[in-house]
Amino acid sequence: MWTNQQNWDRPQSKSLILTFDDGPSSVLIPLLDILKKHDVKAMFFWQSRLLYKKRPWKRVLKEGHMIGGHSLRHRDLTRLSCYEQEHDIHNNIKHIESLTGQKVKYFRPPYGQFNEDTLQVLKKLDVVPFLWEVAGLDWELKHNQNQIVHNVVNYADHGSIILLHELKQTVMILDDLIDELKREGYEFILPPE
Repeated sequence: MWTNQQNWDRPQSKSLILTFDDGPSSVLIPLLDILKKHDVKAMFFWQSRLLYKKRPWKRVLKEGHMIGGHSLRHRDLTRLSCYEQEHDIHNNIKHIESLTGQKVKYFRPPYGQFNEDTLQVLKKLDVVPFLWEVAGLDWELKHNQNQIVHNVVNYADHGSIILLHELKQTVMILDDLIDELKREGYEFILPPE
């Protein structure tokens, strides 16, 4: 079962889960600075090929954020055999765990693409798949940053999982986006560890 069919207890107040894909990237530090300024916790879904010891992953965990898996090289898992999917997902998770010393509980498939093999692999690895309900489309809207905020604010609902990416345009709008969502009465939460 995908976690956007949430089965955990959520606060009665309006709440959202803010997520960032495709890191760790060169804009991670500015993203963390903005999240810290607003006292917002978020989830980061990382590719192994981008994760080096010198990336500020310690800060991510120290400030209370979560790290999930997002594959080795961001390939469409549905185009891989079950064996190839298991190799990709397992190695992604193990790389993150060996670096951070913490168990990875959540995995987001690249492009949100999955099949029965993906579900079997994740179940075998005891990892929870994690999709989203609202996409800011920040990867498409490099030159129309106001539309990113519009996409999230207008489609967010209680319990929504918000998809953003570690991109320059996301850094540019994140401060305004958080302010606007807070004005709408939302608080930011994380799923159970």
